[in-house]
Amino acid sequence: MPSLSRRAVLAAATPFAAPRAGLAQQQPAWPNGPVRIVVPFPPGGSVDTVARLLQPRLQQELGAPILVDNRPGASGSLGAAAAARAAPDGQTFLLVFDTHAVNPFLIPNLGFDTKRDLTPVMLVGTAPMLITAHRSRPWQNLGEVVTAAKAKPDTLTYGSIGNGSLAHLTMTLMQKAGGFRVVHVPYRGGGPMSTAAAAGELDLPMATNAGLGGQVGQTLRPLAQTGATRSPRFPDVPTVAEAGIAGIDALAWWGALAPARTPEPILRRFHAALRSALETPEVRGRMADPLGIDLVASTPEEFAAFLDRQMETWGRVVRENNIRPD
Repeated sequence: MPSLSRRAVLAAATPFAAPRAGLAQQQPAWPNGPVRIVVPFPPGGSVDTVARLLQPRLQQELGAPILVDNRPGASGSLGAAAAARAAPDGQTFLLVFDTHAVNPFLIPNLGFDTKRDLTPVMLVGTAPMLITAHRSRPWQNLGEVVTAAKAKPDTLTYGSIGNGSLAHLTMTLMQKAGGFRVVHVPYRGGGPMSTAAAAGELDLPMATNAGLGGQVGQTLRPLAQTGATRSPRFPDVPTVAEAGIAGIDALAWWGALAPARTPEPILRRFHAALRSALETPEVRGRMADPLGIDLVASTPEEFAAFLDRQMETWGRVVRENNIRPD
């Protein structure tokens, strides 16, 4: 699998185009009213939390009201379609999660083409998924889980936020690479799965730290993380590769997009405002804890290249494993 580390994300990218002479005189009057950030998930999830964390800082940077517009449904595709159809006037932006790169291959009749109808603005940050065990379970590391799963195939359960989620796709790859079989239990979102994880209903809850509801290190024992390298948020948790299953590098991610044909000067100003908001100590601190997000704050070009790689990788996994939506 291609590396999803920040170094790989940024390695071959080109910087955001520099302003041309006289561009200040050409810039449209913007913003000319409230700026809407479409969040294609319900309130309370990680995308919504990031949007509301950024909201007051963006208002200060842009001098205009920022409205968080929750449009949940179909793994984020309904809200993304609404943003894709919005006027490209800089009054609408979209904040997405990693499911955005999977939906085109999982959901028929999506209603928009992300490469044609949306413009990447910024890869905000990434986070590893954590493979955990409830404290009532005996396993102390991923190797012990694999041994148990090989001894009794299709008996251990792992949970994810739904069919086609990053956890589902990553565990599918892990089972092939590690030669073991476990049973997938899909939930309709992070809230229900987090509740089930806390109650000990799952052998192996699998999500980001935010998706696990802050239970890691308490109710849940972390066994491995899915990035190519250890996240600085979890320096004592081995990677899946370190635990003996090679070739796994999968990070959850959060990114901002705009309707296609949004004027470049507006994109540049929104990008600068977003970057400034992310650099404030309060935002950086809360992104790290409790969300466990490693900030990237990429250029649009870097995010576009990253999104292309994500779609290529996970589209192939969906096709090769005949994965279907819930």
